[in-house]
Amino acid sequence: MKDVLSQAEIDSLIQALSTGQLDESEKKAEDAVRRYDFKRPNKFSKEQTRTLLNIHENFARILSNFLTAYLRTNIQIKLESVSQLTFEEFIFSLPTPTLMTIFSVGEEMGSAMLETNPQFVFPIIDLLFGGKGEMPAKTRELTEIELTVMRRILSKILENLRYAWEDVFELMPQIENMDTNPQFNQMIASSETVALMTFSTVVGNAKGLLNLCFPYLTLEPVMPKLTAQHWFASVRTGEEDKKMMAASLEPVTVTATAVLGEAVVSVEEFLKFEVGDVIILNQKISQPMVLQVEGVPLFAVQAGTLKGQRAVQCLKEEQPNE
Repeated sequence: MKDVLSQAEIDSLIQALSTGQLDESEKKAEDAVRRYDFKRPNKFSKEQTRTLLNIHENFARILSNFLTAYLRTNIQIKLESVSQLTFEEFIFSLPTPTLMTIFSVGEEMGSAMLETNPQFVFPIIDLLFGGKGEMPAKTRELTEIELTVMRRILSKILENLRYAWEDVFELMPQIENMDTNPQFNQMIASSETVALMTFSTVVGNAKGLLNLCFPYLTLEPVMPKLTAQHWFASVRTGEEDKKMMAASLEPVTVTATAVLGEAVVSVEEFLKFEVGDVIILNQKISQPMVLQVEGVPLFAVQAGTLKGQRAVQCLKEEQPNE
């Protein structure tokens, strides 16, 4: 089969298409023609699309766990698709009203958009105000108070997005603007290609959608990193996780208390205490003391001094009471 059709073959093919009749040779010629939509050029390769899929599947899991714990109710978020289309097509697919959050991605990158539709926003607001996560009887515009509340939630959502991306690129998302009318949004040119991640959401009985839109120009600086090779090479090992956890725990301040002993006294005896009185404890000098860390008994210790300071020496781990 020839890679290039002659003018006669093209004319014959067009005529056959107009009449609806094609013979076998013409069908083979038609199969040799590759369709290409110049209005929607493919700027993201299949490998880059798969990497975006992996990143945002992880984001969906992280966000589901976070919102479930934060709002104390079961919230399900699932990545449904990763696609590329023009910004105009994305904007015209959105309902009105809806909540669109424009956020900067980082210093080397541009802006992106997180769209949360009413079936996700209103149940979240209802939960935050003490309700059961129900949709209102009629969809309406958000009030200023509701926008302020959602801004806090969206900031936390973007923080989880940063965490999902950290193995590929360090995002620094910051909210720039919030709008409710898609038709007035001019974040980028209408013909620009965008990567669209669509998530399904379930909050209570309300099923909604969440869309994350990355313009190609925003992702262009990190395109070389959107490969499977870079993705798996950047995943931390178990040992690295242990080191990071140990490093994060080192500066944590805890309260350690060495218990000299205990005594039981009545209220009458307590009221009669004076300066210089001796209280007899149930602890013998030969017995080790108990060292409590944040109120939990952990070690049997012996009292002493170190460089002029009071100190204790750990003898053994304290066994929990059976």
